[in-house]
Amino acid sequence: MEKSYDIAIIGGGTGGYVAAIRARQLGFTVALIEKDKLGGTCLHNGCIPTKSLLNTSNLIKTANQLSEFGISEVLNFNYEKIIDKKNKTVDTLYNGVSSLMKKHQIDVYYGHGRILGPSIFSPMAGTIAVETENDSIIIKNDYVIIATGSKPIELDFLPFDGEFVLSSKEFLSQKKLPKSVGIIGGGVIGLELASILSNLNVDVTIIEGSQNIIPNEDKDVIRTLKKHLEQSNVKITTDLKISNQTVTVDNGVSIKYNDETLNFEQVIVAIGRKANIDDIGLNNTKAKFTTYIETNEFYQTADSHIYAIGDVLNTYQLAHVASKEGIIAVEHIKGLNPITLNYDTVPRCIYTNLEVGVVGPTEEQLKQKGIEYNVSVLPLQAVGKAIIENGGEGFVKLITDKDNMLLGASIVGPNATEIINELSLASFLNSSVEELYNSVHAHPSISEGIMESALLIDERGIHF
Repeated sequence: MEKSYDIAIIGGGTGGYVAAIRARQLGFTVALIEKDKLGGTCLHNGCIPTKSLLNTSNLIKTANQLSEFGISEVLNFNYEKIIDKKNKTVDTLYNGVSSLMKKHQIDVYYGHGRILGPSIFSPMAGTIAVETENDSIIIKNDYVIIATGSKPIELDFLPFDGEFVLSSKEFLSQKKLPKSVGIIGGGVIGLELASILSNLNVDVTIIEGSQNIIPNEDKDVIRTLKKHLEQSNVKITTDLKISNQTVTVDNGVSIKYNDETLNFEQVIVAIGRKANIDDIGLNNTKAKFTTYIETNEFYQTADSHIYAIGDVLNTYQLAHVASKEGIIAVEHIKGLNPITLNYDTVPRCIYTNLEVGVVGPTEEQLKQKGIEYNVSVLPLQAVGKAIIENGGEGFVKLITDKDNMLLGASIVGPNATEIINELSLASFLNSSVEELYNSVHAHPSISEGIMESALLIDERGIHF
């Protein structure tokens, strides 16, 4: 069977389905090819399920601290029901995405998509074979968008077995809590899983090969988050590089560390993700690729009718980045000359118990580039709403250039992943600190910390 479309999108994750919707809005006919479920990793095995578990586990942690508020505490929890709640959340959003495909008249093909090369009808067009369970469909197209996402990196000497050695995907699917877990990798995924587990009274240890957790982030963020995690009974071991000589899997996992052995019921390997670009037919194209696909600023490859977005690129592996890249790619195909994405304005969030929101370069990165900057750090102990929420733990940090225009920012504290969007917008608009502090902020609110931190840059601090 053969079908013809203006645009064929390989991958129905967040980037792919958003690109498909935008393409239909612009009048293109669209084929969306997905080998598993619409919504991809973010919806089924990443962003959404982890945030569901974090929300529930935070409620449990708060309930365990009710005596601090003068409330008697009586608490039991059923982990299977917690997982069921997570699954219902995922299913609700999955059904929503499926409905959007019908609403926008997007044809969805379930199977493995592989680019075959230029079409015999036009050297500027292409063909894709979609292998389904029962058939093979040929899709002719004018343009292709590759949005196949990424998968967890597996250690050669410690392969995933689904029982003792898990990926984040496998952990999110199991319905029984282990008593002890080692998380190999102190990046964003590892820290979020550590927060979930510690809230549920699991003995958890983060094992990081670098000298710090989240090593590429701001030093103040690292210090504050590390302290918070340790106070939440998360053990953190850094500068520990494991190998087949130091790890043993035998009814559990043992890791040698100096003169001691760390023993875990399970380990979760969270050392990063790699692009899903194997066996999608890239060798049949002119596109340049190594471990990721190379594109221009509009996400167009060296093969002019083929675009690539999301985790297959060497950009931030974030769902909101993939969505924006997909919109830009489609608008470029339409000839609309879209605004390109400045990655310094993209918010980066860590959904630990003490939330983190970051935008722009860190102090360390600016120093490496020899860029002059000014900095202010406002402890959230100076913000009334923060004291009410969590005792004032955390801070708002602003970094500006020599003319006090915003370069970057970090927020650690309650609702940081929501509040950072204000600073992402400010960065996009090239705002000055004067604009930040002249904008009236509601009282009491956590975001007052932005106004106060901006005042500090100009040596006009009121509450600190």
